Amino acid sequence: MFPALDTELKQETLPDPYEDFMYHHLQYYGYFKAQRGNLPNSATHQHVWKNNSRFLLNGSFGERDDLLPDPLQKEKLLWPIGLSSTVHRQVEAVNRDSLMRNSPLLRSRQLLYDDLGDINPRLREPRDLFALLSSSGPLLAPKWPIECEVIKENVRHIEWVPPQPEYFYQPTGNEKVPEIVGEEKGTVVYQLDSVPTEGSYFTSSRVGGKRGIIKELAVTLQGPDDNTLLFESRFESGNLQKAVRIDTYEYELTLRTDLYTNKHTQWFYFRVQNTRKDVTYRFTIVNLLKPKSLYTTGMKPLMYSQLDANNHNIGWRREGNEIKYYKNNTDDKQQPFYCLTWTIQFPHDQDTCFFAHFYPYTYTDLQCYLLSVANNPVQSQFCKLRTLCRSLAGNTVYLLTITNPSQSPQEAAAKKAVVFSARVHPGESNGSWIMKGFLDFILSNSPDAQLLRDLFVFKVVPMLNPDGVIVGNYRCSLAGRDLNRHYKTILKDSFPCIWYTKNMIKRLLEEREVLLYCDFHGHSRKNNIFLYGCTNNDRKYWLHERVFPLMLSKNAPDKFSFHSCNFKVQKCKEGTGRVVMWRMGILNSYTMESTFGGSTLGSKRDTHFTIEDLKSLGYHVCDTLLDFCDPDQTKFTQCLAELKELLQQEIHKKFSELGQDMDLEGSWSDISLSDIESSTSGSDSSLSDGLPIHLLNIADELKQKKMYKKKKKKQLQTRKQRNEQYQRNNLMRELKLTEDASERTGFASALQKQPTFFKNSENPSSTTMKNDKPRFNESKKLTFTVSCSPKRNTNTSQEPAPGMKPDWSRSRYPVAKRSRATMPTYPSLHVYTYP
Repeated sequence: MFPALDTELKQETLPDPYEDFMYHHLQYYGYFKAQRGNLPNSATHQHVWKNNSRFLLNGSFGERDDLLPDPLQKEKLLWPIGLSSTVHRQVEAVNRDSLMRNSPLLRSRQLLYDDLGDINPRLREPRDLFALLSSSGPLLAPKWPIECEVIKENVRHIEWVPPQPEYFYQPTGNEKVPEIVGEEKGTVVYQLDSVPTEGSYFTSSRVGGKRGIIKELAVTLQGPDDNTLLFESRFESGNLQKAVRIDTYEYELTLRTDLYTNKHTQWFYFRVQNTRKDVTYRFTIVNLLKPKSLYTTGMKPLMYSQLDANNHNIGWRREGNEIKYYKNNTDDKQQPFYCLTWTIQFPHDQDTCFFAHFYPYTYTDLQCYLLSVANNPVQSQFCKLRTLCRSLAGNTVYLLTITNPSQSPQEAAAKKAVVFSARVHPGESNGSWIMKGFLDFILSNSPDAQLLRDLFVFKVVPMLNPDGVIVGNYRCSLAGRDLNRHYKTILKDSFPCIWYTKNMIKRLLEEREVLLYCDFHGHSRKNNIFLYGCTNNDRKYWLHERVFPLMLSKNAPDKFSFHSCNFKVQKCKEGTGRVVMWRMGILNSYTMESTFGGSTLGSKRDTHFTIEDLKSLGYHVCDTLLDFCDPDQTKFTQCLAELKELLQQEIHKKFSELGQDMDLEGSWSDISLSDIESSTSGSDSSLSDGLPIHLLNIADELKQKKMYKKKKKKQLQTRKQRNEQYQRNNLMRELKLTEDASERTGFASALQKQPTFFKNSENPSSTTMKNDKPRFNESKKLTFTVSCSPKRNTNTSQEPAPGMKPDWSRSRYPVAKRSRATMPTYPSLHVYTYP
């Protein structure tokens, strides 16, 4: 009955040629090192598909030997010889499903089959274009630019919350200010080679970065008594360019700038080995760029001891004394540098320690977290992990869609959307910790979390700039540009993460309302946590954009500061995610700024933020979202009334500062809120705006070509305009003929008296002739003031202005264009020859 099946079953089953090719191809380039059955293009992250025996997708998870029939079972499925037609029909009824399911001829990779009972094919969930996390294979290894050397060691840290508050450092005023001496008087003990800086641009990437043998950059110890520290930063998110030993226990450190730039030095993260206990070391970072820093108000660096982590389960902690932030005294006629110096005593001999600007959160940390979510049989039901796009280096940008299944299409369509993103600035790792706290809560079995999943569709991009995070940048992507200034870009290939994020939100707005957008950031000059928003000009929703921040300040009073929030839209911030999403129609569009330092509020006053503090804010965001959308609008109304009162106080304060009185009982609500608020104190990334570095040369060439290209004359659009222009031209010709007739008798003598070069008249009547093309539509007054012309006298609009004196010889002929060389100007019309 199925001769094709009969022939197919007798043939030897061959492996899938595509998967076999991809296996060898990826293995050759060192990208894939797993078993053949776990190719990275398989969707094994869906835990429920892999572990439930009711679902089988042959070829997608590799060849599943435990689910395929053995050779003996295949022989039983062959058609018996010599049986009656009745027996044939019985065998067919029993085995047809298995034959179709196991036949490579009819088997489809897009269908799911039920192993129990009859065949019930149904389409599986769409497979993504790129590889996702595999529950049984290794993580996707991060890709580095080919210029970067990467050590093979896997650097990981434990999470730990200090049992006691970590207070700010209290300056004594006697802190030492070390003089920067550099390599001339010191010894270089660590220096990166071949680091791409300004002038170069990203070309390609590979797993493991630079090819070849990884050189040992640290100095070689001369013996057990050599107490030289061994530095290293060639690991994920590491950032240290050079270390110079100035004295026995004193080192000058130079941070690496963002790749393919010469700026943005703020984030640091490096390792030291060969430590000595009970000895005071001094470290001085010499090339910081920001004139203001939280280190001036008591912020301490972070330190991590490997021995303490292994033996006592102690993680990152705030350490350091004699902390001083000051201007570098070296004058190299370039941008000024600033220094950070501190002293430290290591807890153990021969320890491995790390220093960081803030708690690191790497791309590998994110993948481990997402892998745990994908492998959770409960969370994977309402959290779908997808690939948004690939970064410039080819690293995956993940997109999470979180919502509970709806009972009907109408219920699904009624859900509003909420969008969260983080790490557009790679050095602001505090955004990732807030994001982790949010995900921990929204994926939990808490009743509030379940209610939020019932009400909303959450779209989450947990790491917008994975390339920058991997290489240890502070602000830029591998394009050498600040991504948070390019949300209006059309360069999909240069800024893929931003382009696809904006496009995803644009599609989302077409299908449902987006209630809130928030991008998580870090702030290096202000304490506490606060929001930047956008003032709404619609009087119907006046002050509504400030309700959510005010509610959040009430839910987290010891962390969140409403008075630090700002809602002014500056011109230099037009390309940020907050402003672009607001202009796309999202009223509640915010940038959340969390400090690198700590809190100055309530019970946490003068203490550093811990990982747990930042994660708790993720919970408070969810709690505030429920208050914001509560059907009982009591809280919303109270917040609006409080905002109006606060605004009145602010207006009164502003007018008092100006020495003016104002009656606030009148139309005070008509005052522009932008005039009241000051500008935000965010980072200035204007130097990192513009085209990506690799397109700058092309842009310069196009600009030069455009300068030489003639500007096309603007065409008139209507017949009326063409008729008016025609009448003006006729009038000009008549006037010129009249002028020539009136001066014909004295033309020769006048020509002899005039100099060869005609100078531009200072008479105001001649100023309209400076351009080759007079703008007739602005005025009907002509530059030819011919008082003897009958035609002129009949039209009062063409009479000369009072006080103007006709100057025939100077106003008749326009001067040459300024952009051209000065040429002699001769009469060009009606040259007469006299006997």
